[in-house]
Amino acid sequence: MELLAHLLKIFPLIVLRYFFFAGIAYLIFYVWKKQKFTFHKIQPKYPDRKVMNREVMYSLLSLGIFALIGTGVYWAKISGYTKIYTDIHARSAGYFIFSVVAFILLHDFYFYWVHRLMHWDRIYKYVHRIHHLSTNPTPWAAFSFHPIEAVLEVAILPIMVFIMPLHPLAIFIWVIFQTVLNVMGHLGFELFPSGFTKHALYKWQNTSVHHNMHHRYVRCNYGLYFNLWDRIMGTNHAQYDAEFEKVKARTAAAHQPEPVKEEINEVPEVVVS
Repeated sequence: MELLAHLLKIFPLIVLRYFFFAGIAYLIFYVWKKQKFTFHKIQPKYPDRKVMNREVMYSLLSLGIFALIGTGVYWAKISGYTKIYTDIHARSAGYFIFSVVAFILLHDFYFYWVHRLMHWDRIYKYVHRIHHLSTNPTPWAAFSFHPIEAVLEVAILPIMVFIMPLHPLAIFIWVIFQTVLNVMGHLGFELFPSGFTKHALYKWQNTSVHHNMHHRYVRCNYGLYFNLWDRIMGTNHAQYDAEFEKVKARTAAAHQPEPVKEEINEVPEVVVS
């Protein structure tokens, strides 16, 4: 009964989180400020409502699976099987920060390799193809997964709580971080400035163009948060930098002021009588 109560409590919260972050992104970029941001659109065409309805439907299914896995983690925690600690003073602030960073980095590593596995021909059409039905994704596609993929995506959570001491707040920070980055990856608009993908520091951060190209070309750009493993393994699309700059050039051109037309003052003809 306790587990059912927990499931019924966390599922609405997970759904609320999805609609809050994806909904805000959608309202700003696709409705409220659509005209302002239209030149930041990676693919100029806007998906129709049928596509977005499918993304929401599969996302809600995935969120239900996330809630079930989360309830399983809760059961393991109260049964004493996990390394979750609830007294934040039991470990130092330094360790807490380390645990958040480690969780994010390990998730990025985990995602890259699981993602590549899901692109194996024998698995792809049964597991990952659903996500790739969104060739021009919107924020609603953030969790649009086949149920098996949803399990693989959230499996990092039980893995982490069994191998590493984590405070619930650290888990919460990771949840918010991955939700925001996931929504941004599927945003369909590129907000980072020109030169971002070639900068010595910034090039290690993934962009909306990066993941949008993955949805269009499929066999490239597998990374989640960072552009580390794609660079190490040589799986960035060959035209990634060029495509990024192409979008930025379109944005820059749209914001160029119109040339001022000089008025020509005609000199009246002098008639000599």
